[in-house]
Amino acid sequence: MKHTLVTGWLLIMAAGVTLAADFTAKGVEKDKRLHSNGSGWRLDLAKRDVPARPRVLLVGDSILGGYFSLVRTELEGKAYVDAWMNPYWQSETMNKLLGEVLEQGPYDVVHINTGLHGWSPGRIKPGTFEPLTKSMIEVIRTKCPKAKIIWANSTPVTTKKPAPIALNPAINPNIIEQNRLAAKVMAELKVPINDFYSLLADKLELARGDQFHWKDEAYPILGKACVDSILRELGK
Repeated sequence: MKHTLVTGWLLIMAAGVTLAADFTAKGVEKDKRLHSNGSGWRLDLAKRDVPARPRVLLVGDSILGGYFSLVRTELEGKAYVDAWMNPYWQSETMNKLLGEVLEQGPYDVVHINTGLHGWSPGRIKPGTFEPLTKSMIEVIRTKCPKAKIIWANSTPVTTKKPAPIALNPAINPNIIEQNRLAAKVMAELKVPINDFYSLLADKLELARGDQFHWKDEAYPILGKACVDSILRELGK
């Protein structure tokens, strides 16, 4: 399936829409080693030639880079898959840019896996995670009112090599708490959850050892869960 990459200063010109996102803003990840597959932040748009075919948007951080190609391949001929890989977390900036990306739709399914970059204290102010996450879902429902939404929670954060890999005692509790708060929001808004955390929490031998990313063998596990959930929602 042919596709279009929009990278760096994300600039999209489509249907009169211009989207500019400064990926070097304060607090944004710039180290290329943070990308699961070595590629940069980008919006990847599938080239469409069958107007009636469903459209899917994957939203996520660097973890998405590990399973995106698998999802696109598995849904070949069934749905067009766009992906927005970005370095953001729960914030007004994220919600604004998400709204602009969604103008590339309409989409039938939006699968969103974000929040891992919110691990650092101070990035998400106390008491704002739930309302900002709720606003994220509201943005999707406003821009794509017919879209089915799937939330994938954040994957575990591990210790670094060369020490034996374990759950990171300083960072991972924050990820667990964010996943708990997100689950509350999704239950309230009736959004199904892909439990990415549990899929890898007992497979720490697949951790890459850089705290955040995983070996190649881990991403098909996430990709399959993503594909299965998308097909389930399209079937509805």
